[in-house]
Amino acid sequence: MNITASAISLNVADPQASAKFVVDHLGFIEKMSADGFVSLDRPDAGLNLIFLRTGLETFKPKSAAGHAGDGLLVVFVVDDIDAEYARLQAEGVPIVTPIETEEWGERYFQMSDPNGIILQLVQWV
Repeated sequence: MNITASAISLNVADPQASAKFVVDHLGFIEKMSADGFVSLDRPDAGLNLIFLRTGLETFKPKSAAGHAGDGLLVVFVVDDIDAEYARLQAEGVPIVTPIETEEWGERYFQMSDPNGIILQLVQWV
């Protein structure tokens, strides 16, 4: 098997709002979109980020069609966590967990997009 790309697909009430958030604040670019669907890319992230509107008839399996925010963290590792924290605070991004450092060396903070998806930036120190 040769994996040629990776993606995470998240069900949200308003895909365009989540897409705008990651474009505006995390530098992703829109690659494709349609009614209820937005696919975003950032080559250095190693994956495409897809937002789907909850309730789409085409979504399968139906058992997984709920909101993506329940217990999910979307995590990106960055080089300078303190600079990103300051930048995103200045941009007015809703920070839900202020910056902190775990005893095992994970320095991180968490923010929330308009649909309640928690995005976490991490730097290993």
